[in-house]
Amino acid sequence: MVAPDPAAGDDDATGNAHGSRAADRTGARSGNDAHADVSPLLRWVDADECPRSEPYPCPYLPGRMARQRGFRVAGMPGELYHELMDRGFRRSGDVFYAMVCDDCRLCVPIRVPVATFAPSKSQRRALRRNEDVTVQVGPPTFTPEKFALYRRYLAGQHSRGETAGDGSDSTNGGERENEFRASMYGAVVDTVEVTYTLGDRLLATSLLDVCARSVSAVYHFYDPDEGARSLGVFSVLMEIEYTRQLGVPHYYLGYWIEGAKTMQYKANYRPHELLRSGRWQPAS
Repeated sequence: MVAPDPAAGDDDATGNAHGSRAADRTGARSGNDAHADVSPLLRWVDADECPRSEPYPCPYLPGRMARQRGFRVAGMPGELYHELMDRGFRRSGDVFYAMVCDDCRLCVPIRVPVATFAPSKSQRRALRRNEDVTVQVGPPTFTPEKFALYRRYLAGQHSRGETAGDGSDSTNGGERENEFRASMYGAVVDTVEVTYTLGDRLLATSLLDVCARSVSAVYHFYDPDEGARSLGVFSVLMEIEYTRQLGVPHYYLGYWIEGAKTMQYKANYRPHELLRSGRWQPAS
């Protein structure tokens, strides 16, 4: 299936029914009612003209079928991606997608308002357990060490019967090095990398998309031999603090799926908000 290009030109359709197109680089004013200033891409999305995938088995809820609508772009400004996130979209590499399952609406975007966030007792314990860890933020930079850690992380997740991934909800466990570099380190959105090290040893890495209105978790992977450190919890806490220091109001965690064991941790960061019926609402 080939989608009409909302910006210019036509490209061939690519896998999983996502149309390939040139990046739209026009910003948009916050709010869906600002139609006069909405970019061609957002108008196209709002008209629900994105290609849709065929149904496929849901990787999070057994016995259910999932479906996406989406598209592929070479790159876009962070503010435009923010507008897409507020329409329920996420990205995996250069594929931007939203869930449109036929009989299920349990994939709900979740974000944390960082000004009012307060860590729980268990989250504070994770902070204390990692006081010896060095946290650094910089441009995304591929290294063989990071790819090796990523492969070990996936192997550890699969050995526990879990679905690997976090903000991007990626489930591809068989990537080669060139695929890893393209999906994680391609210059698609304004992205930073957070590394967590102990001396010279890499413990964990996060990729974050950053703009003036949001910091969004793309992917996080960690050393599976360091489970006692709760590095996943520690990284979210550090990234919420990083968001606060930037003066950005919200940290986006991707989709929360009620009933999916591997997604329940996202609801532990309180207070948080859920995107329901096109509006962000405080969770009860």
